[in-house]
Amino acid sequence: MMNNLFSIFDPTTNFFNLSLNWMSMILGIIFFLPIFFWLVPSRIYYFYQKIIFTLHLEFKLLSNLNSFNGGTLLFISLFSLIFFNNILGLFPYIFTSTSHLIMSLTLALPFWLSFMIFGWLNNTNHMFIHLLPQNTPNLLMPFMVMIESISILIRPITLSVRLMANMIAGHLLITLMSKTGIKMSLLMVNFLILSQVLLLTLESAVAIIQAYVFSILSNLYSNEVN
Repeated sequence: MMNNLFSIFDPTTNFFNLSLNWMSMILGIIFFLPIFFWLVPSRIYYFYQKIIFTLHLEFKLLSNLNSFNGGTLLFISLFSLIFFNNILGLFPYIFTSTSHLIMSLTLALPFWLSFMIFGWLNNTNHMFIHLLPQNTPNLLMPFMVMIESISILIRPITLSVRLMANMIAGHLLITLMSKTGIKMSLLMVNFLILSQVLLLTLESAVAIIQAYVFSILSNLYSNEVN
């Protein structure tokens, strides 16, 4: 029996007093890493290689990385981590780590902090110029600097909250719909099952899109300070 609706996101367990639900983060490595060592590559391997190659070209185009070809590996790894955790969270009885702020903020804050430190130490003039858009009236200059400073400071929060909120919303909707099936007729239950299948398909697309958005925005933030 579920005490409240948000108990599905509770990461605590009573087994050996350990939060074993967080071990779901390594399931992606356990499931997908051996595929790369097969003698004959599978279709999943070719599909994932196609995704990596497409992301590499797009990240390279956004960052203008012509001299350092390995510069996109960081953002591809970030995409893979979020993507695997989002997809695995759609399976029953698997803990969705990306639905917690501690997980998403742990990913967003170090990236943003490293970009800021690099930018202010190496491109100080560029960072100051970035705080004030071109052709800004003299009267609005102090306000624009304040607004731009606030927008830069809240970037890790917006990144993490966006990922967390999108993952929570779909799971809550699926849970709410499943709890109403007990009191429905047979015809309505069939309609409910069809609706949940469509919603699960939508959640699969959201899981991919959110991983893509998180990695793309991180790449754009790094491009601003470089």
